[in-house]
Amino acid sequence: MINAIQVLAALAQETRLTIFRILVQTGESGVSAGELAKKLGIANATLSFHLKELVHAELIIARQESRFIYYSANFANMNALIGYLTENCCAGSPCNSTEVYCNDKNS
Repeated sequence: MINAIQVLAALAQETRLTIFRILVQTGESGVSAGELAKKLGIANATLSFHLKELVHAELIIARQESRFIYYSANFANMNALIGYLTENCCAGSPCNSTEVYCNDKNS
């Protein structure tokens, strides 16, 4: 539960939620920090602060390629959060909820 609180707290901010949604939409290839800054129209220092929070919550993964740092969504942790939030759905009765799981290259 502590991890879920940390993850939800990290997403409870407009810029970080927007960053995370962009990274989920982009997929495993990720987006460079410079490209994210352009898309969001924010300063690099501001972006760095938000990325640090998302990395700390283990929602995103950073990888360096040459001089660039690329960020991608941590789909395994995202799926774990979704699973945690829905594990007792509908009081144990079958419900019509749709399971959404993204592919994780490490699975």
